Amino acid sequence: MNYDNIILKTESSRCLLCSDAPCTKACKNGIPVDKIIRSVNFDNVNGARFMLDNKSCSDCINGDCTSVCSRGSFDSPVDVEKIVSLLSNFDYVKPKEVDLSVDLCGVKCENPFFLSSSVVGSNYEMVAKAFDMGWAGVAFITIGMFVPNEVSPRFGQLEKEDTSFIGFKNIEQISTHTLEENLNFFRELKKNYPQKVIIASIMGRNQEEWTKLVSLCEEYGSDIIECNFSCPQMVGEGLGSDVGINPELVAEYVRAVKNGTKLPVLAKMTPNITSMLPPAIASVEAGADGLAAINTIKSIMNVDLNSFASAPDVKGYSAVGGYSGKAVKPIALRFINEMASCEKLENIPISGMGGIETWRDAAEFISLGCSTVQVTTSVMQYGYRIIEDLTDGLKRYMSDMGFNSVYDFIGKANKKIKPADDLDRNYICFPEFDREKCVGCGRCFVSCYDGGHQAIKINDDRKPILYAKKCVGSHLCKIICPVGAISAGKKINKSNLI
Repeated sequence: MNYDNIILKTESSRCLLCSDAPCTKACKNGIPVDKIIRSVNFDNVNGARFMLDNKSCSDCINGDCTSVCSRGSFDSPVDVEKIVSLLSNFDYVKPKEVDLSVDLCGVKCENPFFLSSSVVGSNYEMVAKAFDMGWAGVAFITIGMFVPNEVSPRFGQLEKEDTSFIGFKNIEQISTHTLEENLNFFRELKKNYPQKVIIASIMGRNQEEWTKLVSLCEEYGSDIIECNFSCPQMVGEGLGSDVGINPELVAEYVRAVKNGTKLPVLAKMTPNITSMLPPAIASVEAGADGLAAINTIKSIMNVDLNSFASAPDVKGYSAVGGYSGKAVKPIALRFINEMASCEKLENIPISGMGGIETWRDAAEFISLGCSTVQVTTSVMQYGYRIIEDLTDGLKRYMSDMGFNSVYDFIGKANKKIKPADDLDRNYICFPEFDREKCVGCGRCFVSCYDGGHQAIKINDDRKPILYAKKCVGSHLCKIICPVGAISAGKKINKSNLI
């Protein structure tokens, strides 16, 4: 039984994804070890195979890459030879040319990938580096007529088992640069990168500030305006998500912005609400040209059970902050689907964000209706370099699917989402066990017995046996199987089981 894919991903996940990676510098065969491993980690195995380009470790005697592996300083080094060997077993098909360019509110974008409004796009040098690496644009960190007094530390993370970063909390506010400094960043960026797209994220405290800010942003070279109605950790009444939950206030501020500019305007929605439709519809009726979603989710991150302080710990205290990262993706996709499926928002462009780390994440957002996507937390973890696998992976996916343009699959998944009452409830799909691939760990039995319907028994050789009369087809066993030995089986009509 072939376990290559499992072993490949497991070993690659041990890599620390070093900057200026010692392994690549040490390789005498010219293998871009760090880029290959990073591609595997970011769901771009085909891209990793392409970079291998028929090179191998077979003639390497000393294992120089392994000897300099940073992980080896506290653990066993990453087995580069094994990774290269496993990759060489994968078939490679050269992708055809596809068009990643998209249009956002009439503004041409070379690809769908933007930095989202945050610290990852907060000065000239940072954004210039991202542009040089291939990002299509930036939603610059939110600017205002005031400079906040920030706290330290500002970040906290959610951990699970050996994964140290599945969710992320921040208590940052808007830009800590002055308005003049930020406007000069816009001017220099547009001067030196005229083909890149600058979205100016703004936040005012009243109508006059909203109008003044947008007028200045247009004057200094912005291409699109994003109204931040959604930041959950702003200090002060009538700011951030306090606006986003109030459709009347959203409409009032959109009108104020439209009065000050001819540029396209995005209204950035808050997820700290049951439905985004009321504020989203209000913003469009007031003149917004597009929508952006989601911003971070109000959260409390961890509690130290010795001091009882929450993270991030600011002299023993913390505050409700914004939750982001991979863990919020399902919530973001739900809101995107809600807006993209609303008749009153038909044909309104959506720039999506919330837990995008890989090209696959981005493609899911696009398939539910987004023409562009924005990224922050993944850049914080891995750097701007992830754009290489975002673009390459998306190209390869589109080539495999026969899509010539991003527009070929924008919103395609919305047709597959139905109200729960409309789902077919007349059949059961039983799990199917691959007994050769099964390693006899018993995880399916434990989960089904303790968290399901006691429909699995383990036989003498530690292989699962299904009791069909008890099985409800929940597929919990399939989800938790660590080696992928359980799949969806045949669909059986419930009337045939009586």
